[in-house]
Amino acid sequence: MDNNKGKLNWLFCDGDLPPKDGSEFEAHEALMVVNLQDTEAKIELQILFEDRDPIEEIIVTVPSKRVKCFRLDKPLGDKQFTIPQGQYALLLTSSIPVFAVFGRLDTRQTNLAYYSVQGHSF
Repeated sequence: MDNNKGKLNWLFCDGDLPPKDGSEFEAHEALMVVNLQDTEAKIELQILFEDRDPIEEIIVTVPSKRVKCFRLDKPLGDKQFTIPQGQYALLLTSSIPVFAVFGRLDTRQTNLAYYSVQGHSF
């Protein structure tokens, strides 16, 4: 395992699912994870909220030397948890070092906006 090929923990603080507005493009947020290692990554997700208890131990996997996109507006992981609209933070803890990026497609304005954000890794 090469520890220079990623980190074990990633934190994304600015989750805020945009509402579905029936536009041509579907508003959403996504977590993209890249595994450059020779073994599968077992990842535990924890979702933290402003006004409720966290949802913990959502398990997803990323095969060796692959990228996987997890749509955050769809049922997620082994628990098939659907994140509600509103503010949240996402903590990723991986069994092996990985890279992670968070993205949002916001369709609330005519120019659209898609952006990705590197999380804090540790």
